[in-house]
Amino acid sequence: MRPIPAILVLAAGASSRMQGADKLLEEVDGTPLILRAVRAACAVSPEVIVALPAGDTRRRAWLGDTPARLVDVADRAMSASIRAGVAEVTADALLIHLADMPEIDAAALQAVVDTWRRGEGSILRATAADGTPGQPVVFGRDHFAALARLTGDHGARSLLSGAGVSTVALPGRAALTDLDTPEDWAAWRSAR
Repeated sequence: MRPIPAILVLAAGASSRMQGADKLLEEVDGTPLILRAVRAACAVSPEVIVALPAGDTRRRAWLGDTPARLVDVADRAMSASIRAGVAEVTADALLIHLADMPEIDAAALQAVVDTWRRGEGSILRATAADGTPGQPVVFGRDHFAALARLTGDHGARSLLSGAGVSTVALPGRAALTDLDTPEDWAAWRSAR
């Protein structure tokens, strides 16, 4: 069985479509989304890295009592956060988790980690229950150099289009549900 991957929580985005609010400080079951995401990661992996906007104090304030390693990222592009996380990781694999996905809890992360540990492929991608590709994604160390060269705000999509990507289905639409606008939040809350 393979070792547990490190988890990189991407939390350096600008929340630009939230009309002045910070989506990662929106509460789910009484807890800010960023804290929920980091607690879930810490429950599953001994190595958790959180990419935060450089100089941000509001998000950072919620994470002070977690064992996560907080990394400042000056550039808000997703690739900058991934590069910063890859530079910090000591594990042989890295699970990349988007902090704005409220249905990815510790159980979902554990399912991905368990599948990774039993598997043999070098990339594992979560899907919705119907097989639609989503998040999070685990990359083996052999992909770290490519992750460290990423640019722009498209994440690691270029690596996911090749052969050899294994999948693990998560319940419902958990692997697809990200909330970027006040309307997204309102619709998701009313559906709960």
